[in-house]
Parts: sequence; C-alpha cells; structure tokens
Amino acid sequence: MRLTRIAAVAVVAALALGAAACGGDDDKSSSNKFPAGSTMAKLADAGKIKIGTKFDQPLFGLKGLDGKPAGFDVEIAKILTKELGIKDDNIEWVESPSKVREDYIQQDKVSLVVATYTINDARKEKVSFAGPYFTAGQDILVRKDDDSISGPESFQAGDKKVCSVTGSTPAKNIEQYLKDKTAQLVLFDVYSKCLDALKAKQVDAITTDNVILSGFQSQNPDAVKLLGQPFTREPYGIGVKKDDKQFRDWINDVLEAAFKDGRYKTAWDATLGTNVKMPTALTVQRY
Repeated sequence: MRLTRIAAVAVVAALALGAAACGGDDDKSSSNKFPAGSTMAKLADAGKIKIGTKFDQPLFGLKGLDGKPAGFDVEIAKILTKELGIKDDNIEWVESPSKVREDYIQQDKVSLVVATYTINDARKEKVSFAGPYFTAGQDILVRKDDDSISGPESFQAGDKKVCSVTGSTPAKNIEQYLKDKTAQLVLFDVYSKCLDALKAKQVDAITTDNVILSGFQSQNPDAVKLLGQPFTREPYGIGVKKDDKQFRDWINDVLEAAFKDGRYKTAWDATLGTNVKMPTALTVQRY
C-alpha cells in the first residue's frame, strides 16, 4: 500500500515537472517562431520594446491623461507587438518629433517608428520602411473666419505666414509656393505649437497632412477649418533600421494579414472612424 502511494506521488511529481517544462516552452513559443538572430526573435525574447510615435497629433498619436499616446499609429504598432508576444504594458512609447525620427532609429533609441512618417527617397538613405499602411495628402488649416487662403497658391503673394514642423515633408513641399521662405515659413518642433500660433494670429495657416489637420479641426471646430484640398500624396510607413530586410518584410506580412482579417479595420474604427474614409486596399512596398 505504501509502495503504491509512493508510486502515485512520483507520478504526480513527474506530471508537474512535465507541465512546468511545457509551460516554459509556451513562454518561449513567441521567439521560437522567428528566425534565430532576427530582430523579431530578439524582441520576442526580451518581451519588451521601444516604439517611436507622436504625442501631439489627434487621431494618430496624442498623449492621454495616463501619459501614454493613443491613436491609429499606436494601434498599428500594437498589432505588431501582439504578433511578437509583447504585452501592452511592456511597450515604452518614445515621443519622436519629425526632426529626430531617423536619429532615434539609427541610435537604437527605438526599434521602430510609427509616427505619420512619410516614405521618401531621402529618408530611405538613412532608414528602411515597411508599408505604407495609409496614404494621406498635404492640406492647409486656417482660422474659421479667414477666407483669404484657398490653397497653397495663396502664399505666392508673400503676405501670408504658414506654419509647419522642422524636418517634415510638408515644410519642404510648401517652400515652392512661398515668395520669401525666411519671412513666411514658421517652423516648430511639434504641430501643437503651430496650432497655438494660428489661434493667436501669429501665423495665417498650418500645413501638414490632411488627416493630422482633420484631428486638430475635430478638437477645435469653432476656431479652425480645413480647406479640404490635398495637393500631395504622403504614404505613411513604419521606420526600421536601415537594411533590416527581414524585419521590414515581416512587418509588411503582418500589415497585409491585419488588413485582410479585420484587425486593421478595428484599429481604424477605434481611432479615425468617422473622421477619415478607410482605404479599400493596402499595397505595401517590398524592396
């Protein structure tokens, strides 16, 4: 009888050890599904990640009362982190204004940047991009009672000031429409300062992507208005370390899968929803 009990205890102990071992395998399952040495495997093993995004852009990346950003860019990033097996609490959000995005990637201050980040050839020389996951268009925001600006051509007379952000694509694009760049173009590090300057009548307009400006308009409907005449195409990509093709291809795979299975739409509805029309297709760049 005693031997039977001892045998039973031994069986239970063996089962417990087996269960513990299986539990350990489950804990590592996220990293095991990625190629050894890949960025994905390293991040999954670490169980944490630093992601660059904006903190001042309604609908895409706006810092909330809890100190964390919220918006479409944030939700896109979370789709990726869930695939890596990283919990939301283990994401460190790093504010990444336009002028520092490439620097932060190159200096390993972040593993990726999702921050209304337009893909262009100049930036591709410094970092690589997955996506685009959305294509915006540059537009103009003015005060609600100002009908003197109808498009970028309105700045050619030289008597209007326009605000944008240092190091941004919109700042570069608007220069061709200015009579005197030094006198007319006002640059800040973040767009929220442009909004303050517009309200205070220190500038006559803000120019950046239409979806960003739409967010400002939705928060200030009695103070500002969007012209609604985009004059460029701005494909938003996810910035990663230069030539990390394996990581970039993996992100593109996840983006395509998320668009097909509804995760993209869920992120869209929770953030951009009624403000912007969702794209009907997603075509990523593979290079």
